[in-house]
Amino acid sequence: MRYIIILLPWLELFTLIQLGVETSALTALGYVLVTLMLGLWLLRRQGQGMFQRLREAQEGAVLGPQLLLDDMVVGLAGLLLMVPGIISDVAALVVLIGPLRRKLQRWFGGPQPEPYRPERDPSDPTTLEGEYRRLDD
Repeated sequence: MRYIIILLPWLELFTLIQLGVETSALTALGYVLVTLMLGLWLLRRQGQGMFQRLREAQEGAVLGPQLLLDDMVVGLAGLLLMVPGIISDVAALVVLIGPLRRKLQRWFGGPQPEPYRPERDPSDPTTLEGEYRRLDD
């Protein structure tokens, strides 16, 4: 694992140089800029969507851990797209493909967490506790 972390920047640089050799330097530079903008757009869109889902959860909707995990993984894909290089962009595309992402998650991870749902008895009345005082006197 240590060698992969050391070699990855060099492999990314090599792939970008090869892209420039096969096409042109401007094409390679354009590719890096387009993936940077795509990564920024993806991060922004995912962040807004995640905050919307958190607001809905505050209003009483059930928020499953799988939903938050998917949000974080798509955010990771946005970060990977921002890193210049073809290897990280391929990894970002693999992460963005939903069924492949879930298959990798089952392969790397353990059991799937269940969403939290508080159990309520519909016949039991809801009691609100607190202090009050009358203002109309």
